[in-house]
Amino acid sequence: MPPVAVCIVTGLSGAGKSTALKVFEDMGHFVVDGLPASLAPEMVAMMSRPSMSHFKGIALGMDLRQSNFLDEINEALSDLAAINIRPMLLFMECDAQELIRRYATTRRPHPLEREGMGLEASLLSERNSLSPLREMADLVIDTSRFSIHDLRRAIQKRWSDSKSKLRAIRVNVISFGFKYGVPREADFVFDLRFLTNPYFVKELRPMCGKDKEVAQYVFEQPHAREFCVKLIDLLLFILPLMETEGRYRVTIAVGCTGGRHRSVAMAEEVTQALRQADYPVTLEHRHLELG
Repeated sequence: MPPVAVCIVTGLSGAGKSTALKVFEDMGHFVVDGLPASLAPEMVAMMSRPSMSHFKGIALGMDLRQSNFLDEINEALSDLAAINIRPMLLFMECDAQELIRRYATTRRPHPLEREGMGLEASLLSERNSLSPLREMADLVIDTSRFSIHDLRRAIQKRWSDSKSKLRAIRVNVISFGFKYGVPREADFVFDLRFLTNPYFVKELRPMCGKDKEVAQYVFEQPHAREFCVKLIDLLLFILPLMETEGRYRVTIAVGCTGGRHRSVAMAEEVTQALRQADYPVTLEHRHLELG
């Protein structure tokens, strides 16, 4: 079995482990939370199946709820090393006062809380128990003053695929027709109804914006090409800033009256430009068949 990208996410309860796992999931990893450490080799072996080939790796969330957690995780690491897999170990921590505030906000009990042991004692016990694991960690993230976006940036910076030029943020481009409604998921909406409509050209009416004749008609208009250049410049300016802030998805909608000619031609052009800039882009012509 070829080496698999494996990350074990652990640390103090309430420090952000579940949030970190969601980031890995957004980055294309297969994620399992609350996994007994002894099952880690079995889960990693499962990644060799053809049905799992589209995942970039696997992220396993583990915590101290197992009574023999440290022994089991050390045994699991040894078993993985035997098959030439060395997991990256991410340890999440947070200062005691912030953890107390978080538990007060969520009103959930700490996993170690029981009769005779309150929250503060549970936090201290967990911190002491996990100190050997913290020393082994490849990366320790203190989330005491982190927002969700800060945590996302820290993980993306360390675990994004450095071999790939593709950016972490994913772009969805949608062409649509205003008479059928604006896509509700759109972050940005651009209205192309200021351009002359190919629908009123008899030869072009049955065609769509993916046809060369229609695209040529659209972009031969004086302001169409200029608008396209400025729109692409805007996106190439704003997308890196959104990526820096931890955004992982943005939807750009371009619309015309029926969603068949102008918006389709523009969406095709924008998508091509973003792909040339190494952004992972999906393209949907939502109302093409209705326009």
